[in-house]
Amino acid sequence: MSGQASSAGPVLPVAVDAMGGDKAPKEIVAGALRAAEEGFAVVLVGHPDRMGDTGGLPVIAASEVIEMDEDAGRGVRTKKDASLLRAAEAVRDGKASSMVSAGNTGATMASALFRMGRIRGVSRPAIATPIPVLGSIPTVLIDAGANAECTAGWLVQFAQMGSAFATQRFGIAKPRVGLLSIGEEESKGSPLVKEAHALLAAGEAGPDVNFVGNVEGRDVMSDRIDVVVTDGFTGNVVLKTLEGSMNFAMSAVLGAFGTNEDTRRAGEVLLPVLLPMATELDPETYGGAVLLGVDGICVISHGSSSSTAIHNAVKVAAAAVSEDLVGRLASAVAA
Repeated sequence: MSGQASSAGPVLPVAVDAMGGDKAPKEIVAGALRAAEEGFAVVLVGHPDRMGDTGGLPVIAASEVIEMDEDAGRGVRTKKDASLLRAAEAVRDGKASSMVSAGNTGATMASALFRMGRIRGVSRPAIATPIPVLGSIPTVLIDAGANAECTAGWLVQFAQMGSAFATQRFGIAKPRVGLLSIGEEESKGSPLVKEAHALLAAGEAGPDVNFVGNVEGRDVMSDRIDVVVTDGFTGNVVLKTLEGSMNFAMSAVLGAFGTNEDTRRAGEVLLPVLLPMATELDPETYGGAVLLGVDGICVISHGSSSSTAIHNAVKVAAAAVSEDLVGRLASAVAA
């Protein structure tokens, strides 16, 4: 894998795009510093004069920024000294083990793909996002937005990569892989879903993929499935819908506690129980999504990421490198 040190060599740093995200650079740098304080090797990428106090962390200079609302393709083509591109190049050139960015998602994907390249045999990289499940291991949703249109063969590869990722990230020996549809019956779904179901049911993903059939939207946040496979358009709609629903539910519950004296007293009793649940359901707890299929580790954090999310994203990236996620993915696709 590109960007990894040898077993006898030094640990390469995680390259953090300091300029990407709604709260950059302050929150991004703060998250990187928190990770560094815990012993993780980190290098910041961005404009040195705009980062503020970097706490002595090493910096890879980059004079340009691909903005959040900028066209991803144009930004990658024209801004050759953008922080995103420099971070991906650091991985490609063996100066960093992996990269983390809360910046423009399309540009992050393009930078990783164009600079790192694809794992041999991978048709299309896909975004794997952990979806929180209360009291249980998160569900891996793949693809969460990289490929708006897919073929059935790509969905088979997403099943392979998602399964390997669930094993690496969450230690699941034989992840249960489901295909997102509008019903559990194999006759349900779009032509794409029906074709993908036939391939997966016939074992086209290989013996290491434990395909359990179709699943529905209600199953994504349940403990009955470990990996949910879908096209990037549907996956992104599911992801954003769940985010909005969780934010609404938490705001409604917390807001109800301050309406009168009775609800305030109820809040005093219930908040100590609800706050740990809120942390478990908070996307920032998981650091971000991982772009699977590129020849390197790329963690894509939410655009509104705080220092907590970046801190956790660095840990996710470092673990993926140390546990050879890219090698696992290559083996899964080769199967």
